[in-house]
Amino acid sequence: MPSAPTAANAPGGARPAGLARVVGASLIGTTIEWYDYFLYGSAAALVFGKLFFPKSDPLTGTLLAFLTYAIGFAARPIGALVFGHFGDRIGRKKLLVVSLLMMGSATALIGCLPTYTSIGIAAPILLTTLRVVQGFALGGEWGGAVLLVSEHGDPERRGFWASWPQGGAPLGNLLAVGALTLLSNVQTDAAILAWGWRIPFLLSAVLVGVGLWIRLSVEESPLFRQALASDGTRKAGRAGEQAPMFAVLRHHWRDVLVAMGARMAENISYYVVTTFILAYCVEHLKVPKQTALNAVLIGSAIQFCLIPLFGALSDRVGRKPVYLAGAVGMGIWIWPFFALVDSRDFAMITLAVTVALVFHSAMYAPQAAFFSEMFGTRMRYSGASIGAQFASVAAGAPAPLIAVALLASYGDSSPISVYVGIAAVITVIALLFAQETRGRDLATMRPGPGASAEGEPDAGLVPAV
Repeated sequence: MPSAPTAANAPGGARPAGLARVVGASLIGTTIEWYDYFLYGSAAALVFGKLFFPKSDPLTGTLLAFLTYAIGFAARPIGALVFGHFGDRIGRKKLLVVSLLMMGSATALIGCLPTYTSIGIAAPILLTTLRVVQGFALGGEWGGAVLLVSEHGDPERRGFWASWPQGGAPLGNLLAVGALTLLSNVQTDAAILAWGWRIPFLLSAVLVGVGLWIRLSVEESPLFRQALASDGTRKAGRAGEQAPMFAVLRHHWRDVLVAMGARMAENISYYVVTTFILAYCVEHLKVPKQTALNAVLIGSAIQFCLIPLFGALSDRVGRKPVYLAGAVGMGIWIWPFFALVDSRDFAMITLAVTVALVFHSAMYAPQAAFFSEMFGTRMRYSGASIGAQFASVAAGAPAPLIAVALLASYGDSSPISVYVGIAAVITVIALLFAQETRGRDLATMRPGPGASAEGEPDAGLVPAV
């Protein structure tokens, strides 16, 4: 592979061949990690309640399974802090390899776990522990993957290229739901509960091997190497440098709040539409499991195709307009969404999920470039990860839990629609306070043609470890 040029000698970014390899490595890595993460969520909705909480009624068992699912989110901010700190110190690539190994190992071990009938209360405790490891790993994965692409690419098409790692989420969900769908087609429910559910989790070990081989083949971010060399020269002999996390909170606290607010509608809606909806269809509407799985499968496939298109659109019109359109659209669509799902008709459920994921794509696609462009190089991993993952604790983590609790309390979906609508309002407000970042130079943090007039100094100009 040709050596990746630095920003100094290649203002346009990495050569196309090198950039394509970086994009491919990031996409495959994030796909595998999201496969592992979403597989747990889908299994929580469909089988974990029976396997690990069998003494509860079906809805309570599902609620408890979602509780273990939510606990994994609590570890994501910790992962963001740890991986962000070291990613800003020693590089993006090394930390991405570590996160992939951690996630794959935890997922494969879940596939080996004895259930409640074998070891009693120890089973859900072990399940929860491995879920925490998954959350910790994913908290560090996202920031590194999108930054590696953003820092290799050119500013004019950064939204397009950086959106490809985002495609790992729907593609990972597609693989996870696809694996469970395949099992449902070839096995009875009894066989799945007895041993079949383990197969998709054990498959993760093979996927991780492929992901590591590809991820190890790419080079470190040229912008990071340049910033590291420049910063090392400046601070030679100086002690007591400020950690990236504290530099972020000091210089970019407004951007962190904007990122957190921007994630509310995106994160909450996604887990309601793709994870809670499985339990809603099966337990509440008594729709066949396969109907719900197929609807999410089709919607995820379409979303994967849409994400780079919305990323490219954000390069033309800006990050904020595309993101805003998605947030407003989701806030409106969530009302007909449940009306269509309540029809119990496969075509209507698929339409509901697919349109919801179109609006989600409009938020999710520009997010990678948008968050990357908010922070300077030597604190970009920390800043993007903190903004994204701290929001997940308040947004994605409790979303299925809150949705199940609202359904149990009120008996219908209207309060859930209100919940998602409030999240959309929060995101719109956050975006109204955000600066447009399109075209911003990541090396100097000076605004480009579509960015706000207010540039920010590069993180290398502030104390950093």
